[in-house]
Amino acid sequence: MKYYILAGEASGDLHGSNLMKALYRQDVHADIRFWGGDLMESTGGTLVKHYKERAFMGFSEVIMNLRKIFKLISFCKDDIKAFEPDVVIFIDNSGFNLRIAKWAKAEGFRTNYYISPQVWASRASRVKAIKRDIDAMFVILPFVKPFYKKYGYHTEFVGHPLIDAISDRVQVDDYEFRKTHNLSDKPIIALLPGSRKQEITKMLSVMLSLVDDFPTYQFVIGGAPSQDYSFYEQFITTDHVKFIPNKTYDLLSVSHAALVTSGTATLETALFKVPQVVCYKGSAISYHIAKRIITLKFISLVNLIMDREVVTELIQNNFNKKNLKLELEKILDTQNRKKLFEDYYELEKALGGKGASEKTATLIYEGLS
Repeated sequence: MKYYILAGEASGDLHGSNLMKALYRQDVHADIRFWGGDLMESTGGTLVKHYKERAFMGFSEVIMNLRKIFKLISFCKDDIKAFEPDVVIFIDNSGFNLRIAKWAKAEGFRTNYYISPQVWASRASRVKAIKRDIDAMFVILPFVKPFYKKYGYHTEFVGHPLIDAISDRVQVDDYEFRKTHNLSDKPIIALLPGSRKQEITKMLSVMLSLVDDFPTYQFVIGGAPSQDYSFYEQFITTDHVKFIPNKTYDLLSVSHAALVTSGTATLETALFKVPQVVCYKGSAISYHIAKRIITLKFISLVNLIMDREVVTELIQNNFNKKNLKLELEKILDTQNRKKLFEDYYELEKALGGKGASEKTATLIYEGLS
């Protein structure tokens, strides 16, 4: 079978690569062409466009790059038509993917969606288009299936692929990790400021402002695979901070606490059982637009899944040095940490067991048979 996969961002690349591995196991004749990243490329198939070419964050940034986005959409349609896949598989990245899905369905291509657009967070009206344009939807968050059911749309809950990604990884030895990266023996506080330049610019300086206030801890920046050290360097003004690129899971496995920009990383941090403070600050324009259309009580996946505040969220103006210091002190307190660990174990149960990628690949392949 011929598969055309559209994934964006680092998380889409991770989940796309695991789905591709499962598809290759299911279908020995699989021919895969995709938009993704380094992980998907290392799995096999043909990379068409890297997600770095369309990493736009927020409403204002998207508007500024509309011409480039429309060119990419046009190119994608032409490429799909030339490849003639048996199925087009969309992974998250709704702004781009739903536009392609509408066209692909009208052209007669089978359409599958893995990791639903966040219609449960804003603009639920998009469900109508999803019902029209998507033949099969595979969801990874437990509350999303009943959300769609309210609109008369059947979905498959396959579990969360992060369970597999984390449990299947090679365990890291704390001593060797510190030795390799020239870290001290102090407890580590991981700084995860996001993967896009706009995020890092907004988040990292405030995170780094705490370094001198916690001299008994080792602060380590987890560099995103999409950015080079040269970009981070402008924010680092002290020798007491270390930078480790593209080793987020290894870093979390040895961390004592973390300051995390809202996104998939909040869930990853929770699954590694690391106490965290969730942070978010966008451009003023993007934030005020989002505030008017997003209907959720929380922004972190941890709190959304648990439907209550498990981790503290510091959003926009509340994200400042004073508040961040106070919340970091709280998660370093032994009693608070005990409660967080209990909540994290409950969270993991809610996500289901292993095998999300394999289940999804089976459903996609069987749907073509």
